[in-house]
Amino acid sequence: VQLQASGGGLAQPGGSLRLSCAASRFTWDYYSIGWFRQAPGKEREGVSCMSSSDGTTHDADSVKGRFTFSRDKRRNTVYLQMNRLKPEDTAVYFCAAYVSCDGPSLGWGQGTQVTVSS
Repeated sequence: VQLQASGGGLAQPGGSLRLSCAASRFTWDYYSIGWFRQAPGKEREGVSCMSSSDGTTHDADSVKGRFTFSRDKRRNTVYLQMNRLKPEDTAVYFCAAYVSCDGPSLGWGQGTQVTVSS
């Protein structure tokens, strides 16, 4: 599993960023796909997950209504549109493949730093 997250950067509170995750050597079709984040001194937090069985997404309460998970099958890429960003969204974001959204991860790639600050 080779995954590469990109699109992070610095945003002001209330701003937006769009993260991308490209997969190589496999396709998303048979896996659930998720984003998680890791902030210094904090537990890893699952952000959003798209189920392989029906394509539904499951978002953490902390991002509901602000983050949107989408997928481009042709490009084998998934996206996390992050709107109304808050300072507490600051973290390194990773995309990962899962057997199912409530199962273990099969692997993840290099993360991308998101910093929300004025």
